[in-house]
Amino acid sequence: MNIAAEVARRLLQINAIKLSPQNPFTWASGIKSPIYCDNRIVLSYPGIRRFIIDSFAQKAEAFKPFDTIAGVATAGIAHGALLAEQLAMPFVYVRSKPKGHGRQNQIEGELRPGATVLVIEDLISTGGSCLKAVEALREAGSEVAGVLAIFTYGFDEAEAAFKEAGCPFDTLSSYPVLLEEAVREHYIDNEELATLREWRKGPGAWGE
Repeated sequence: MNIAAEVARRLLQINAIKLSPQNPFTWASGIKSPIYCDNRIVLSYPGIRRFIIDSFAQKAEAFKPFDTIAGVATAGIAHGALLAEQLAMPFVYVRSKPKGHGRQNQIEGELRPGATVLVIEDLISTGGSCLKAVEALREAGSEVAGVLAIFTYGFDEAEAAFKEAGCPFDTLSSYPVLLEEAVREHYIDNEELATLREWRKGPGAWGE
């Protein structure tokens, strides 16, 4: 089975990924986009949730050895915890910044000294939030085996950022695979496909 294609198909099926070339979404960054991805929806579908975690477990083999799973707050927490349960490993999660009260933790849970960590994220766009978590784990004395996410837009910016950080990463599915499945399953037509491909070339300037 082609995991990337199957993940894309299932995300489309439950509207975790929505495609709307005619009525684009506006991201928090202000970017106009014909695609919106919310992988939290996966958690509400037990069969698909199980498939995602099984796929994570399969992909995780390439990052061994590691002994701890870390979820990136907030969307990566649930997926990371489920994977940690399946692999019978310790779990922690990493905040975007230290908590402003109490012990002011950025990493929640017990991160063992010298741990080798696999980081779980739901979505990679620019890679910024994920790499902040990687940096926090490294500063805490851990080795990061790599990052696994459900989906990536495949932006060059993200590729460059992970390379600069010296952090390998992989995803269950990707934007090009998603478009193939969207056409095959009749979510979009060829004209909409062209629009979606055009957006991918320059998302910041698209729709201006």
